[in-house]
Amino acid sequence: MFLSDVHLGTKGCQSELFLDFLKHTDAETIYLVGDIIDFWRLKRSWYWPQKHNDVVQKLLRKGRKGARIIYIPGNHDELLRDYIGTHFGGIEVMRRAIHISATGERFLVLHGDEFDAVVRYAKWLALLGDWAYATALLVNTYFNVARRKLGFPYWSLSAWLKLKVKNAVAFISEFEQALAAEAARARVDGVVCGHIHHPADQMMNGVRYVNCGDWVESCTAVGERPDGTLEIIRWPVVRAQRQDPPVETARVAA
Repeated sequence: MFLSDVHLGTKGCQSELFLDFLKHTDAETIYLVGDIIDFWRLKRSWYWPQKHNDVVQKLLRKGRKGARIIYIPGNHDELLRDYIGTHFGGIEVMRRAIHISATGERFLVLHGDEFDAVVRYAKWLALLGDWAYATALLVNTYFNVARRKLGFPYWSLSAWLKLKVKNAVAFISEFEQALAAEAARARVDGVVCGHIHHPADQMMNGVRYVNCGDWVESCTAVGERPDGTLEIIRWPVVRAQRQDPPVETARVAA
């Protein structure tokens, strides 16, 4: 199971949906693919409700029950990059990892922020963008409160706005191409990443590009079934169809 961009410590984090997901899914190996905790936001103002603590406890409990948990820090939780190569609470911290699927395919697993020129070369601009993005997420939160009261499912306003902006669409395409090229250089079959909050699963120049999405907009994860099939799990859709059986996810450890 691959999870990224939960952004605990922010009001935009969909912790209720994420806890519901953790309750109904299990995996032998769980990759936390960066930006699980948003230290950028916590530095500016402390926000840590009980549900965010519940998420941490739920993940640690899965580790105690035998799941292997690999944490690959992103740019928002880059403080944890000082601890690469160490273990805490049963969680392994790595810069990047290679996952071998049940079919023998090799996937490079990394957050992906090093391929984002804005974050890499102009951090102040990234922080400005983070502020604007947080504003959109706040509007999105209240918007979805109203939708729930009217009986409608979760819908991401910010994700819709982002895909309507020409420059954002171009950036997503360039990011995907860069990650696919990195996977080719690493001589693996594919790459699993996060960072841009845009779930995807596609072939690019002979390499499979998979993005986990996030838990502030799309509320998605990537799971590997016992037969080695990778798929994007769109949890708002699954939750709306609660009469269906729980989603079965990864069985094979790297």
